Amino acid sequence: MAKKSIALDLALLLALATLWGASYTRIKIGVVTIPPITFIAARTLIAGGILFAILHLRGLRLPSDWATWKRFMFQACINSVIPFTMIAWAEQSVDAGLATILNSTSPIFTFLLTVFLTQHEPATGRKLFGVAAGIIGILLIVGPEALNGLGHDLLAQLAIVLATVSYAFAAIFGRGFKGLDPMMPAAGWLICGAAILLPLSLVVDQPWTLTPSADSIWALIGLSVFSTALAFVIYFRLLASLGSVGTTAQAYLRVPIGVGIAILFLGETPTSTMLAGLVCVIAGVAAMTVPSRGEVRRAS
Repeated sequence: MAKKSIALDLALLLALATLWGASYTRIKIGVVTIPPITFIAARTLIAGGILFAILHLRGLRLPSDWATWKRFMFQACINSVIPFTMIAWAEQSVDAGLATILNSTSPIFTFLLTVFLTQHEPATGRKLFGVAAGIIGILLIVGPEALNGLGHDLLAQLAIVLATVSYAFAAIFGRGFKGLDPMMPAAGWLICGAAILLPLSLVVDQPWTLTPSADSIWALIGLSVFSTALAFVIYFRLLASLGSVGTTAQAYLRVPIGVGIAILFLGETPTSTMLAGLVCVIAGVAAMTVPSRGEVRRAS
């Protein structure tokens, strides 16, 4: 029974990495004919509605106090409105594979913010190595473009890095939701994200004037239903069985998966510099997330 449980957890971990790795390709296809703000507004609305329905089926209700909803609103800004939209905007010009690599460095920025702001975790040599490797990976990817001047692609790449920093803030702030069922904050901030982005979409994009392609619509549905709502259901299931450290393994599993999906379905061709950056980023994120033997012994 234990082996079956472990096998199921590993299968779910691989599924989660695949769902989140595929999100960048879906975004790339979606923003071809759907503007980023409208695309992300629809994503948060659909995914938030699905999670809300699941909570209802489980017999749970979202909190009704204003203090919690203010926290949901802030989490929505740093975990969906800002990063989702910046990545969608950036992928109008940046390859999905490159976006996957740059966005996978979130654990590195989370650690840096922890060291300089919250200081609730020690700065071990292993983690410092992870930070260095991750930063080198980013410089390998972004650096050559920077030498050609401040171009649109560089701004798009920096937007993805800033989105990743926003995710890092969200990871730290999200620790304050420990008293709630884990699915509630996700449903809450996705609903709040939709409430922020939908009016913005109506003003900026006037979505009734758009003529999205079938590919973009299917990409939006796949992103919302599978890479967001279903992915979070799996994520919370893994948090309960593998814990936070084990679940973070998807952070480096999704990098080669995401790049592979982009190559397979979009025909993207990674450069040698991008591949070198990929190796550094995977090494850095792995060093940041895989527990050491001492940590495993303390956990057991």
